[in-house]
Amino acid sequence: MTYLRLENITKRFGSFVANDNISLSVNSGQIHAILGENGAGKTTLMKMISGLSQPDTGQIYIQDKPVKITSPNTATKLGIGMIYQHFMLVPQLTVTENIILGLKNSWRLNLQQKYQEIAALSQAYGLEIDPSAKVEDLPVGIQQRVEILKVLYRQAKLLILDEPTAVLTPPEVDSLIGILRQLAAAGNTIIFISHKLEEVIKLCDSVTVLRRGKVVATTTTEAVTPQNLAELMVGYEVDLQVNKSPALPEKVVLTVENLQVPDDRNIYAVGDVSFELRAGEILGIAGVDGNGQRELADAITGLRKIKQGKIELKKYSTIAYIPEDRQKIGLILQFSIAQNLILKAFKKFPFCRNYLLQPAVIKNHAQAAMQTFDIRATGEDIQVSQLSGGNQQKVVLARELAGEPDLIVAMQPTRGLDVGAMTAVHLQLLAERDRGAAILYISTELEEIMAMSDRIAVIYRGKFVAILDAQTATVEEIGLLMAGGKL
Repeated sequence: MTYLRLENITKRFGSFVANDNISLSVNSGQIHAILGENGAGKTTLMKMISGLSQPDTGQIYIQDKPVKITSPNTATKLGIGMIYQHFMLVPQLTVTENIILGLKNSWRLNLQQKYQEIAALSQAYGLEIDPSAKVEDLPVGIQQRVEILKVLYRQAKLLILDEPTAVLTPPEVDSLIGILRQLAAAGNTIIFISHKLEEVIKLCDSVTVLRRGKVVATTTTEAVTPQNLAELMVGYEVDLQVNKSPALPEKVVLTVENLQVPDDRNIYAVGDVSFELRAGEILGIAGVDGNGQRELADAITGLRKIKQGKIELKKYSTIAYIPEDRQKIGLILQFSIAQNLILKAFKKFPFCRNYLLQPAVIKNHAQAAMQTFDIRATGEDIQVSQLSGGNQQKVVLARELAGEPDLIVAMQPTRGLDVGAMTAVHLQLLAERDRGAAILYISTELEEIMAMSDRIAVIYRGKFVAILDAQTATVEEIGLLMAGGKL
């Protein structure tokens, strides 16, 4: 039986057509993937199903009944739950308070009872978590669990997951796959949005591919390969392998000695870390999320005070920082593309003369960057809040790589990106390495670390437990070290 059916859904933003006459069906108990490049229209389509926006034309059917989903509350009543790539959580509240937020309760709220309900729910689905913990104290991977529990608590029958594994470790991904299969077997319908093509084939029953707002294919996952899907998404042949030349390391750019860095609770997140990073090489940092990677990156880039040790940068060196969270740290969402591209240089010539900004120069600079980095938008004056995640990341890259920095700290630079955007990021960073930049590449994606790095440092509980040659290291070795084991 068909649970969800879309007929000729179209959505425009001014002259830009985000969704163009889209039709698709998802059966009850099925896990259906939606694939497409960043900007292909996936998120816009899901927002209409979840009530955050409405289609200009077309009709949505739930169990063959036409529905108008005018708000998220309407969607919830229809049994639709959306889990977003960028979390919808209040950091200052506890796990339980976030999960019950917005639900009707009696005037006397029994919070202890709610804690117990959430604890039981989390255990039932293998998403164990402390229901009394504050969200701001949780690592990103655990926050993702809160989002999933929030939807399950509302008893959603149609679950829409937007890049749910982007912040999860391999064991957590396997756990989530088991949970989703369990939910589907129980009759729930699941829409799964991901850029991880092998993951889609492993988990999903069927897949619809969007390109530039249109459906280009709907098929079963048994009938396709990752290569097939990648080519359908971008419209041309894609090399899924990272091809890089041998590294030619030169002078030391960064020296870190016995570094200790506290986290926001003044607990040591980084303890006694030492390493050197040379021009012309990529040092990858592999580790489970929440083991001190963010604090290390912030300390090296001067955003966090160190408690002990030394960070020494080669004289006159410049630093670029690609942060983990492009929306909260990397960009000012209310600013335009052009404004975001000059955030680090707006006081300097040629963008500023006699204390006055130069609009024509800023415009030309933005247009050139948009072409070089393939930033897709109708103009440089568009707010970055209106861009897809991949295009937002390209804005960050275009700004940070301007001026040929000597040291690049890249923190989760491809999180949530499609294969085309991911390849573009890899090529840009490898070009910077070959130019002579020293790159610290931090990612929870082990395969990506192994493909991009010349050397790999494994971090566990804030310490480097090993630094390995990327050419000889194995997945098994690194995975063991990431989990606290020893070789």
